[in-house]
Amino acid sequence: MPEQPFKGSVVVVTGGAAGIGKAVAQAFLAEGATVAVLDRDVSDAPEGVTGLQADVTSDAAVNSAIQSFGDKQGRIDVLVANAGVSYPATVEQGPLNDWQRIFDINVLGYVRAIRAALPYLRRSKHAAIVNMSSCTVATGLRRRVLYSATKGAIDAMTRAMAADLLHEGIRVNSVRPGTVNTPLIGKLIDEAPDPALQRQVYNDRQPTGFMVQAEEVARAVLYLADPRARSTSGSILTVDGGLASLRLFDS
Repeated sequence: MPEQPFKGSVVVVTGGAAGIGKAVAQAFLAEGATVAVLDRDVSDAPEGVTGLQADVTSDAAVNSAIQSFGDKQGRIDVLVANAGVSYPATVEQGPLNDWQRIFDINVLGYVRAIRAALPYLRRSKHAAIVNMSSCTVATGLRRRVLYSATKGAIDAMTRAMAADLLHEGIRVNSVRPGTVNTPLIGKLIDEAPDPALQRQVYNDRQPTGFMVQAEEVARAVLYLADPRARSTSGSILTVDGGLASLRLFDS
């Protein structure tokens, strides 16, 4: 296996114009891949990528965007399903049509992208799908009922899809990040009544004492997509600063 496994690879990242998705796209670019990002607004996409403007709630838009890129490249080697939104709420909060909308984005948005990409992934000699999950699946956080439910669905789907697609040579895995220091988190910090306190809250959520960097998540994605990780399928890779597993109590 070459030391540059992604050189010449064809990669699609949904939600790749900002935050974690942007870091993932940049990481693949740095490894020599040909990268497309699919997003509602691609104006801030990394330089050097192909911008595919589409809303993941639209079957027609997602199919058209991925088909146009897949046809041009002849195949897709890696799909990173990452586009999603948060929704702070308890089980009693928010109208049900909001809940349906978030599921449409965070779960069916992945389904649409994967369905559109599969014909092109099947043309690859080392195809991989990497789904973006969340620490909220394994850690009960307040006012995250809806968001954690969508991400729990992603983890379950990851394992089931891995079982379905393994015989075709398509590996499916997911990454479960903690609180990631993205521009969105930065905006929430700036808008808080006490920004310094809010930043400390986000940092302290991880036992490490600091937020996860988007580049750390990107490196996890690259590992799961790497053809050399051929025995890794149906796995959930956690990058959460110990949030789900560590309890730093004195003995």
